[in-house]
Amino acid sequence: MDFGLSEEQEMLRKMSRDFLENECPKALVREMEEDEKGYSPELWRKMAELGWMGLVFPEEYSGEGLSFLDLTVLIEELGRALVPGPYLSTVVYCGLAMLAAGTDEQKREFLPKIAKGDLILSLALTEPSATWDAAGVTVKATPEGDDFVISGTKLFVSDAHVADYLLCVTRTKESGDKEDGITLFLVDAKSPGISCTPLKTIASDKQFEVVFDKVRVPRKNMLGEPDHGWAVIKEVVPKATLAHCALMVGGAQQVLEMTVNYAKERVQFGRPIGSFQAIQHKCADMATDVDGCRFVTYQAAWKLSEGLPYALEVSMAKAWVSEAYRRTCVEGHQIHGGIGFIKDHDMQLYYRRAKASELMFGDADYHRELVAQQIGL
Repeated sequence: MDFGLSEEQEMLRKMSRDFLENECPKALVREMEEDEKGYSPELWRKMAELGWMGLVFPEEYSGEGLSFLDLTVLIEELGRALVPGPYLSTVVYCGLAMLAAGTDEQKREFLPKIAKGDLILSLALTEPSATWDAAGVTVKATPEGDDFVISGTKLFVSDAHVADYLLCVTRTKESGDKEDGITLFLVDAKSPGISCTPLKTIASDKQFEVVFDKVRVPRKNMLGEPDHGWAVIKEVVPKATLAHCALMVGGAQQVLEMTVNYAKERVQFGRPIGSFQAIQHKCADMATDVDGCRFVTYQAAWKLSEGLPYALEVSMAKAWVSEAYRRTCVEGHQIHGGIGFIKDHDMQLYYRRAKASELMFGDADYHRELVAQQIGL
C-alpha cells in the first residue's frame, strides 16, 4: 500500500511551492486583505500561464487533463501560501459545474477562457438562511419570453465584485420536494439590477451580499436542465468541500512547520523550549492532526479521481479537518506565546482563515450528521 504521491505529483508540488514562495510572500497576502480587488491580477496571470486554471479541464478546452487528485496537490500548496484570489470560486465551484452540466456550446465558450485566466466566476448559492441544502434556495427566476427574471438576495458570495459571471442558484418552481424546481443560471455580473455589498469577515476575504433586482438572463445561459439544477449542486458541492479541505491541509502544514521551527529556536531557562516535554507533546498532537487531515482528504480525492463513491469520505474529511486545522492553530499560538498574537506575525493570518474555513460548506457537526446518515444511522 503506497500512500506517496507519483513522480509527476511531487514535481507539481515542488514547482508550485517554489513559485508561490517567490510570487506570493506574506507581504502580498497582507496587502490583498486591504486591497479592494482582493487579488493580484499579475499573480493570477502567472498562475494561468502555468496551466493551473485549466488543470482538470480536458485538453479540448485548453486544459491540462489532469485528475482531481492532482488538483488537490496544487490546492494544498495554495492553502500553505494563503494565495488570495478567486481560484476556488472560478475553477472548482463554477468551472467543474460547467464541465459537469454545461452544453457543448457553453463549454467551448467559457472553459478555455477560464483556463487562460481571462474569466472569473463566482457561485451564488447561500442566502440569509445560511443553509447548504435545497430548502434554503428562495431566490426566484421567472420566465418572461426568451429570458428569465431573477429577484432575491444571495449572501456570502465569494469574489462577486471581480466576477465576470455569477453562477446563480434559483428557484423556478415551488414543490413539496425542495430539491425539485431549482435551476442554475450564468448571470453576467455587470447586468442591470445587480448590486454587491461587501461583508466584513474574520478572514478578511472578499465575500458579498448580492441583490438581484429583476435581473434579466437569456434562456441560453441556463446551466443544466430546468428545475433539476440541484443535481448539479449535489455533484459540485462535495468537490468544492474537498477542495476546501485541501486548502486547510496546506495551511495546517505550514502552521506546524512554523511552530516546530520556533520551538527549536526559542530559548528559555537556558534551553530551547522544544526540549520541554509539554511543548513536545503539543507539537506531537499538531503533527498527528495534520497527518490525519492529509490522509482523510487525499483518500477522498483519490476515490473521486478513480470514479468511486466518495461522499462519505468527503464528509469525514470536512468534519475532521475543520476542527483539526483550528486546533493546530490554537496550539501554535500557545507555543509561540505573546508574539503569536500580534498582527505582524504570520500566525494570525492562518488562525483567522482556519476559523472561517470551519463554516465553509458546512461545519463539523453538519458533516458528522451526513456521515451518520451514510453509515445507516
